Amino acid sequence: MPNPAGVELSLADIAARLGGDVLGDAQTRIRQVATLASALEGEIGFLANLKYKGQLQTTRASAVIVSPDFADAVSLPRIICRNPYAYYARLASLLNPRPAAVPGIHPSAVCASDVPSTASIGPHVSIGQGVELGAGTVIHAGCVLGDGVRVGAGTVLYPNVSIYAGCEIGENCVVHSGVVIGADGFGFAPDQGKWVKIPQIGRVIIGKDVEIGASTTIDRGALDNTMIGDGCKIDNQIQIGHNCVIGKHCVVAACAAIAGSVTLQDNVTVGGAAMIAGHVTISSGAVISGGSLVMKNITKPGQYTSVFPLEEHSHWLHNAAQIRHLAKLADRVSELEKKLKNIDGEG
Repeated sequence: MPNPAGVELSLADIAARLGGDVLGDAQTRIRQVATLASALEGEIGFLANLKYKGQLQTTRASAVIVSPDFADAVSLPRIICRNPYAYYARLASLLNPRPAAVPGIHPSAVCASDVPSTASIGPHVSIGQGVELGAGTVIHAGCVLGDGVRVGAGTVLYPNVSIYAGCEIGENCVVHSGVVIGADGFGFAPDQGKWVKIPQIGRVIIGKDVEIGASTTIDRGALDNTMIGDGCKIDNQIQIGHNCVIGKHCVVAACAAIAGSVTLQDNVTVGGAAMIAGHVTISSGAVISGGSLVMKNITKPGQYTSVFPLEEHSHWLHNAAQIRHLAKLADRVSELEKKLKNIDGEG
């Protein structure tokens, strides 16, 4: 795979920057990362999943990244480290740096606030009054920042991001295209068969080092703020409702839906297409399996799953039919237990 940035490093250079021990030729040159199966000369593969360990013997990579357990499992030049997957991620960033943005304001941008000289403002960007941008911010084409928005230093907003008035984003965040931050939460009060809109007067406050995937929506609070903690990684097409509090270093996979007033404590993982009902609290370290529905509080770490394992449709129908009768079966068992107890008592 080509390296657009043209970066090429020796294994010795890589270890000096990222750590790890080099076995074999430390001057082996690396220009790109790749999987063990697809790697070619000049590329480095990595073993992060044990089911691919056999590929260590067939890979055409110039070098590999392995854990100490596999230091002697291959004769290629190699970097030995504790966590090959995390090492690969850091090396991929090193070899593929984000293109440097050119500071300046495009002539078509409309800026009602001062912009730092180090910021880059793209075509047709709209920046409202009282907006504060940190040094080195990059605002790509078509973004809209409402009045009073704050964006921390080094943060990048990709095209067509909308940030409503008063919301804040911390330093070194990445917000991908189509994200909407601070739209009204779903707040309506019933009144004689009609619905009365509840003004959403809270904000969205996002910490530092947060990444938000394309077309995700994060609603502003009704009264208190919606909060996203430092280091969170939020995937594409996710809904986070008003007044949610997401702790530090949480991960939420694509298409998950989090209703209003949910609290995720630190280091929670939410699988793809999971649904979390309103006013639920989930303990630090909990892992919600993809497709699960969470309807009650989770008070301790661990993995939680609420979906049936995949099976043939006819078997699923049979099992679903049995589940419908579980309540009646439980009543029958209870009655039988009572009868048996009476019989034992008479005996």
